[in-house]
Amino acid sequence: MVLTRPMAKAPPRGLFRLDAESESLLHGVEPTKLGRRAVAVLRALLRRRGEPVSKETLIEAAWPGLAVEENNLSVQISALRRVLGTEGNGSTWIETLPRRGYRYIGPPIAVVNDVGTAPHVSPALPEKPSVAVLPFSSPSTSRKQAHFADGMVEDIITALSRFKSLFVIARNSSFAYKGRPVDIKLVGRELGVRYVVEGSIRTSRSQLRVAVQLIDAETSYQLWSERYDRRLADVFAVQDEIARAIVSVLPGRLEDAGRDIAIRKQTSNMTAYDLVLLGNEQWRRLNSSALARAREHFRAAAALDPNYARAHANIAWTIVCEAFLEVPNAAALDEALGEIEVALDIDDDDAWFHGVFAQLLFLRREDDRSEAHFDRALTLNPNDADVAAVLANILVYWGRWREALVWIETAKRLNPFPPNLYHWYHALALYAGHRHRDAIEVLKQTRSLHSWSHGLLAACYAQIGVREEARSELDSFIKERRLELQQNGKPLDIKGLDLARIRADRYRKAGDRRHFLDGLRKAGLDMTSTGR
Repeated sequence: MVLTRPMAKAPPRGLFRLDAESESLLHGVEPTKLGRRAVAVLRALLRRRGEPVSKETLIEAAWPGLAVEENNLSVQISALRRVLGTEGNGSTWIETLPRRGYRYIGPPIAVVNDVGTAPHVSPALPEKPSVAVLPFSSPSTSRKQAHFADGMVEDIITALSRFKSLFVIARNSSFAYKGRPVDIKLVGRELGVRYVVEGSIRTSRSQLRVAVQLIDAETSYQLWSERYDRRLADVFAVQDEIARAIVSVLPGRLEDAGRDIAIRKQTSNMTAYDLVLLGNEQWRRLNSSALARAREHFRAAAALDPNYARAHANIAWTIVCEAFLEVPNAAALDEALGEIEVALDIDDDDAWFHGVFAQLLFLRREDDRSEAHFDRALTLNPNDADVAAVLANILVYWGRWREALVWIETAKRLNPFPPNLYHWYHALALYAGHRHRDAIEVLKQTRSLHSWSHGLLAACYAQIGVREEARSELDSFIKERRLELQQNGKPLDIKGLDLARIRADRYRKAGDRRHFLDGLRKAGLDMTSTGR
């Protein structure tokens, strides 16, 4: 018998409603005093009612693409509990899960005017054999073992991704099913794949047990299964064997499963490997303190094993992230350059390393070299959705928006549950092509808008003559952009072009830069205050 936590006793229906269009929570017919950040957090919890939702997921929902500390999330959770607590035991409807996140265990709350979420349409199956690797289960409640299991699955996904004859779903979308009971047929339809890999991992002292199976999602027929009982130090060999076995079973493959494509042994030091897995969890939070903690983990791993290429590359990656996020006191790009060059000297055939290097070179305005490394990355791993998405973004700044649209569509197909940044990249490409109405529709797909999304919406509305919406979005942009700059140590009275300068200066062509700023000017942003 499966025991489940009982839901909190429901109050009379209709006491609370979440209005997605106005980003507000209604109590009866009256709006509550919750801000849209809190509403975005609640909306993310409601989507997975009764299930754990990580802090990282909630932060991404409320502050997409921003460097935000965890205490900001705690403030929003407290605000939600106060408002919900006006109805009896409503303050208990959001449960804290220590070191994991939060869970909504209250009654259903209706979401109305949900114009930003289109009904899910199952993607068409690719011509290539298509596969998704779901997170492996682990009977242990240990956080360390959870990191280990996730890291192993990520490495298997990476290994499979390097086969040009396969179509492999990105980690972000396959991990959307983590901790959830799954219907394999439904997973296949939602992700648009024919085959699904699932498994379990158990570790005990120096021993490792992995059970894995490959399933045909259309028929639920198990094509292959295997159990591996090995030493923990043999984890990389096990990952390699699993990847090879999957490829050898899939029909229609064009490449020899025996060739050396899979996971080369990353390090002989398991402590260094654990440190990299811990760092990986940190950087995905994309805030300043988490990036700094991640970098210290990676530095410690590199100190233990100076030939651990992934540790060096990930140090560089945290610095690149800080630069794009405008984190104050960010580490110098020169340090990132040194670390990524070390990584590539050790292993020049890792697609991730070339993707990091390409972004760093863009920041250094070495555009020809940047494009060459993007090409190398996608040649080595044509299934890397994140590299495809970032390339789309950078192509816009290079003045090549048509190519950008091709790459962002590719990224979204590889990652059917994309992060909000994908929608920003997509909308930015559409805006560059003067497709302002299409850009607005794409931005409506985001779970929550960050400052630059408000700015782009303001520019789009202004370009099509919808002045009231343009002004409203511009006000949101100015308010949030000033707050960001203040957090980065800038003065409070920033206005005009200085609010948009850093993004405008990324455009390499004067005409593209003018078009970007012209929309903001038409929306009402004063461009004369800086004299430029």
